[in-house]
Amino acid sequence: MKHLGKVLLLLVAFNARADDTDVRAPFITTPASVVEHMLKLAGTQPSDVVMDLGSGDGRIVIAAAQKFGARGIGIELDRRLVEESRRNAQRANVAARVSFVQGDVLTADLGPASVVTLYLLPGLISKLQPRFIYELKPGTRIVAHAFGMAGWKPDRTETLRITEPHPGQGPESKIYLWIVPAEARGVWRGGGHELRIEQNYQQIDIDGAKQARLSGKDISWQLGEARFTGVVEGDRMAGELAAPDGRRQALVLLRAGP
Repeated sequence: MKHLGKVLLLLVAFNARADDTDVRAPFITTPASVVEHMLKLAGTQPSDVVMDLGSGDGRIVIAAAQKFGARGIGIELDRRLVEESRRNAQRANVAARVSFVQGDVLTADLGPASVVTLYLLPGLISKLQPRFIYELKPGTRIVAHAFGMAGWKPDRTETLRITEPHPGQGPESKIYLWIVPAEARGVWRGGGHELRIEQNYQQIDIDGAKQARLSGKDISWQLGEARFTGVVEGDRMAGELAAPDGRRQALVLLRAGP
């Protein structure tokens, strides 16, 4: 029952008319404490470009610039919300670090983002999910409020208790983090080794190895008693194989096939 009010508000918002011809997409703002927690969970730094899909009144993009020193881009379909966001950025003295684009999140250029934030309904997320994998750079962090992605297990999930009153918000919020993985699937050869890697998003399985892990471009696995740590960049995997006795060996593997 605690989510009933939120669901009803979504339905009301969905049926409200933006003008004579367009239907306004559901717009429910994210509580300030959730905004800050989302950006912290993403590890937001001044070097990041934070892109908020469905940016509403601009609060996530503005917080990214104001509290984390990042640059920000908001994508929002509603022209009036875009204008409001620009005014809010001026008031927060971060207009030089952020921009707001009136447009459809389904056709937006995701390329500049190193952090993507979203508070969208599952139907929209499912349409965006393939683009996240194929268009975002490995290592890009995606943080979602309330709704997850089908078939893609989050790297982290956190539940945040909401203390401040907020329209349409229950007492708790769930936040999900994904780190876009590099493409590691295939047969790799080098240094006298051959590895076959199976991959499902960031989850990998390597024949003959154990404790295999992939996070963005960073990959690690254990072969016998030796531990490999390195990075995957295109068809090249480079790193170091460390033996239990402390000996270290540089190792480069090249993708030899699918």
